[in-house]
Amino acid sequence: MANARVLNGMSVDVEEWFQVGAFERTIDKADWATLESRVADNTARVLDLFAETDTKATFFTLGWVAARQGTLMRRIVDEGHEVASHGWDHQRVFTMDAVSFRADLRRARGALEDATGAAIAGYRAPSFSIDQRTPWAHAVLAEEGYRYSSSVAPVAHDHYGWRDSPRYAWRPLRDDALVEVPVTVGEAAGRRFATGGGFFRLLPAGVTDFALRQVNAAAQPGMFYFHPWEVDPGQPRVAAAPLRSKLRHYSRLGAMAGKLRGLLERHEWGRVDAVVKRLAV
Repeated sequence: MANARVLNGMSVDVEEWFQVGAFERTIDKADWATLESRVADNTARVLDLFAETDTKATFFTLGWVAARQGTLMRRIVDEGHEVASHGWDHQRVFTMDAVSFRADLRRARGALEDATGAAIAGYRAPSFSIDQRTPWAHAVLAEEGYRYSSSVAPVAHDHYGWRDSPRYAWRPLRDDALVEVPVTVGEAAGRRFATGGGFFRLLPAGVTDFALRQVNAAAQPGMFYFHPWEVDPGQPRVAAAPLRSKLRHYSRLGAMAGKLRGLLERHEWGRVDAVVKRLAV
């Protein structure tokens, strides 16, 4: 196990296969309730994998999902994992203002706490959409009582990214203890590169291992994420989606579970709230 003294954050963004950003211009939200739900079965596979590898994790869950999947939410909590917020319906934060963002937070948190009976302390913005366009977002999170956020990708990407933000955990507010724990990015030849999710699925696993070793060598925790739909090669195909979106979404789904197992065995993982408790920022 690499750098066993550093606890890395393992996280799952719990959403349906049809709720991803890649399909937001192809599938109307008004049609979501009519589509095949696969999130419970897919998340159950993830929970089984975590049980087999003795891994605890944080499940950043959409309020829309929690309101419909109470049994799944209770299983997550009963098995010792953390449930945190992923917003209500995957609306990106930079498309909102402070007022609508606050309303989204409250609606999602209500559904999550009703479903789990547990207090919600963490938040992840859909598509890592807290960036330089949302200077009010962390303040709203603090005012709403959140203890941490994992909503920033400190890298350049065509859909998201705050390239110049810190690579490691940081406090975005002077007068509040709220911590931002960004998703892990690696650095080579002066350039940052993304890990987790589709990047982990599509690229050799060694790329993510390299990035984790980098941050752990600096005595910093890594932050990994993926989605339950990424372990589901049998999910429906969206024929009308752009080719680039289909390639990103469907490629190497069958290999994901095996790659995850290896990653879980090579590094030390825990819930994000446990990682935050260890931080000195």
